[in-house]
Amino acid sequence: MTLHIHTPLIESRPLSLAAGSNVWLKLDALQPCGSFKLRGVGHACEVHHARGARHFVSSSGGNAGLAVAYAGRKLGVPVTVVVPETTTDRAKDLLRLEGAKVVVHGSSWQEANALAQTLVGPDDAFIHPFDDPLLWAGHASLVDEVAEAGMKPDAVVLSVGGGGLLSGVVEGLQRNGWGDVPVLAVETEGAASLHAAMQAGHSVELERIASVATSLGAKRVADQALVCVQQHPVHSHLVSDRAALEACERFLLDHRVLVEPACGAALALAYAPGALAQYQNVLVVVCGGATATLEQIQAWLQQVD
Repeated sequence: MTLHIHTPLIESRPLSLAAGSNVWLKLDALQPCGSFKLRGVGHACEVHHARGARHFVSSSGGNAGLAVAYAGRKLGVPVTVVVPETTTDRAKDLLRLEGAKVVVHGSSWQEANALAQTLVGPDDAFIHPFDDPLLWAGHASLVDEVAEAGMKPDAVVLSVGGGGLLSGVVEGLQRNGWGDVPVLAVETEGAASLHAAMQAGHSVELERIASVATSLGAKRVADQALVCVQQHPVHSHLVSDRAALEACERFLLDHRVLVEPACGAALALAYAPGALAQYQNVLVVVCGGATATLEQIQAWLQQVD
């Protein structure tokens, strides 16, 4: 019994018509905490709990923290989440709803993370939002479920923030013997740390995050993401904030599921006419996100170019 659930795999008629391919959706927005993060975070929390951890500490302004809070509540382990000052009231409310203690510190995730590290005692476990082999192993279960369903895609489309989902999906593809299936890694133009690293050939720190897709806001991608690029066919794609936001609205209309702009980035590529036409069957990871509201998405749309 895992903390995450098996999520639906459905064929999307609207996206298939837009893309000119058969588009399949892995609906991880339907995880109990609202995002794919529960796969890896839940796995990490279960492992640390089995090793005797009495308290989980995390640093996250959003979905990773929610996943830790959910896992802690289910396992009966208290949770402290350190969030930066930029974290929305809604995100903090959702964390408290799961019973987590919320500490607000610093102007960025990096500063929140630095404080979180100091709060970890000898009987505690620190749960990283994206850079941990336990997380990648858990995220790989997403591909296992697709394989069990008997659908081998010609390509996988996913959003990249810190690189945890990318690392897990590549691990899942390889452990299922699908090393030939390319991953189309999508970022918004103001949060493209993987794209910058792929161009430079090494890890690069962005000066700042200039995107409404704050869940993609890692200034530096995990080193494992670069290892994946070297070991697996990974193609980098960039979309605008506007395209990501419009994809969120369109997806809500098409499938009655509200996702964050970070997830909208991957959907934007699928909605772009002909962008996926070279592939017959495409898997899009609908990674979700619990902290955005429709009002917020519409407000952002009025602000972007």
